[in-house]
Order: sequence, then structure tokens, then C-alpha cells
Amino acid sequence: MFCSNCGTEVPEGANNCPNCGAPISTGAKVNNAMNNAADMAKNAFGAAEKSLGSAFNDIRNDINNGGNYPTGGALKTDRSLVAYILLTIITCGIYGYYFIYTMARDVNTACEGDGEQTSGLIAFILLSMITCGFYAYWWYYKLGNRLNANAPRYGLTFQENGTTVLMWCVIGMIACGIGPFVAMHILIKNTNTICAAYNRVNGLA
Repeated sequence: MFCSNCGTEVPEGANNCPNCGAPISTGAKVNNAMNNAADMAKNAFGAAEKSLGSAFNDIRNDINNGGNYPTGGALKTDRSLVAYILLTIITCGIYGYYFIYTMARDVNTACEGDGEQTSGLIAFILLSMITCGFYAYWWYYKLGNRLNANAPRYGLTFQENGTTVLMWCVIGMIACGIGPFVAMHILIKNTNTICAAYNRVNGLA
């Protein structure tokens, strides 16, 4: 914020200019607050843009590799429910689909050889549309069971399985709508744990 009288930069919250002593107008304070809010919004959208740029690069690389999942690299272990919610809101739902895409990709890598295959993003979107959203619940249920079944191969034990996730998705919706978020938290937590174990076992941690 700058003094309208002499142009000197004024510290935040000051009522008078430290150089000329002129009072700082309310308009200047409001303008400064608006500029700060604009900067915060710009930073938030910048972070979202960076995440989306990374998302599109990942998808493009997989397409260039013939749709194969990446091998030899460390799996993502820092997924967060808060980031999932905020970035999905900021990007009007786009980031949510990317989140599903990377989760399926990493689970398929960490659980390879178990005879299962977690459907990718295209199947998730199309089948969810065809079934009016029911396939998404089935996807969550299968993923919860797969994570639970593969935990012992890494010396882990998960209390939650697909039934737990499904119960939170369906019945938990009556609890002020927080059930699906609890279900996603369970899937995120267990996926991060499985991926961290995979990285450790393969010397990628």
C-alpha cells in the first residue's frame, strides 16, 4: 500500500504515512485488501493450472506409451482429500477425474499380478454415465476390496474393505452428505499406504 500524498510504501495496518504523516484513507485500505484478495486468487488458480498441466502431461505420456501404465518410477504417496475437494471445485470437476485416473494407474501398478484390473478413467466416466452414477459406487467398492486384499503382500493390514467404502457412500449420505467424503478418505489413505509400500519394496522410496 502506498501513500496517496507522497507515494511512500506504507506498512500493513498503518493509519498514517511514516514519511509525511498523512492519514491513510479508508479507500486506500479497501483497495489494498482487494489487491491482496486478487493475488490470493491468482496464486490459487496458478496452483490449479500447474496441477492440471501435470495431469494433461501424464495422460499424454500414457497415450504415447500405448496406454500402458508407467513402470520403474515411484508411485504417488501424497494424495490428500482436502486437495482433491478444493482442486475439483476450482477446476469445475476436471481435477476429480484426473485424481481417479492416477489412483487407478498407481493401484494397477502396485497390485499387479493379483488377477484384478482397476478400470481407468474412460471406463469410469462412460459406465458411470450409462448407469446414472451406480458404476462409480461399484468402482469404489472394487477398489476398496482390492486394496484390502493386497495389503498382506506388503506386510500391511487394512481394517476397511469395499463394503466399508460402499456403506459410507450409500448410507453415509444421510449424515449431512459427508459419507462419500469419508469413503474417499479411506481410499486415499489406503492407496497412499500401498503405494508407499510398493516404493519401499522396489527401492523407490
